[in-house]
Amino acid sequence: MRNKKKITIKDIAEALGITPSAVSKALNDHPRISKQTKIAVKDMAKKLNYQPNNLASALRKGKSNLVGVMIPRTNSNFFSLAVEKIVERLSKEGYNVIIAQSNESFERECKNIESLLLIQVDGIIASMANETTSLEHYEKIKSKGVPLIMFDRWEDELDVDYVGIDDYKSSFLVVEHLKQQNCRRIAHIGGYKHTRIYKKRVKGFRDALKKYELPIDETLISESSLLIEDGRRIMSQLLELPDPPDAVYAAGDFAALGALQVLEEQGVQVPEDMALVGFSNETFTSLVKPSISTINQRSELIGTLAAETFLKRVDDSKWDPKLNKTMIDSELIIRNSSLKTK
Repeated sequence: MRNKKKITIKDIAEALGITPSAVSKALNDHPRISKQTKIAVKDMAKKLNYQPNNLASALRKGKSNLVGVMIPRTNSNFFSLAVEKIVERLSKEGYNVIIAQSNESFERECKNIESLLLIQVDGIIASMANETTSLEHYEKIKSKGVPLIMFDRWEDELDVDYVGIDDYKSSFLVVEHLKQQNCRRIAHIGGYKHTRIYKKRVKGFRDALKKYELPIDETLISESSLLIEDGRRIMSQLLELPDPPDAVYAAGDFAALGALQVLEEQGVQVPEDMALVGFSNETFTSLVKPSISTINQRSELIGTLAAETFLKRVDDSKWDPKLNKTMIDSELIIRNSSLKTK
């Protein structure tokens, strides 16, 4: 089936016997165009089913009113809530948001950013993929003068605005809590340490163990993608040790869920025999039995602040050349999986 020809301003002009310039001015309510001509042009545009190219018009004015939002995955309560608040805040200012998902892939992240730059977005708000080790694609955004705001995952070398929690302090809170539950051997299922947030989380974990004079056993510390299958695999390995841990702190709730599945399958009582704490406050953590203790990253506030930071960057009257690093206090939500003492 042959595609219908897209109606242009030139088609309206030919139908009315006037110039394309006059049609353009009439459609934009130019004061020099008579009311009669404006009515005739708009009636003809409706009759021909003319659809204006709003993007082209915006780009002629030097602004697309589009903002790209790059997230590692959409099946995360943290990212979905953060994006919801970003969209909510930016839409109030007339921006449309294009959401891109890297699915934790460095290659896909690079391609998505190329696409966002190609359509000339006014800015990009992003959180890095687990696989990302090179920052060239993010440096390209900066080199083009496009505002770049990072949230949750970022790297210091980028030297851009950032909004997120204090990951170091969050890990400290977890270890303090487990120490209060009389846990002595605490394992850590971490993310990849080449990513700043996971590097900070494991450092906070180690420093807290040191402060409370708890053993730092390298066989209890691991790196992974923090997926359910990672939690299952690592938990199985921990249970096979001659001296298994009595608590596990996973740097992601999906890994914590996988760990919980293995503990239940092997008849390990949670929290009596093994305490468990996750990270991110995914929706399922309050629904499973036992409910999983976790860190609340305050995703909605992070999303709102990331959008606000972008808006300040594009508003010349509020421009501040000093980069803004906003660190939000997280919250440890204590549930049944880690309450050993009553």
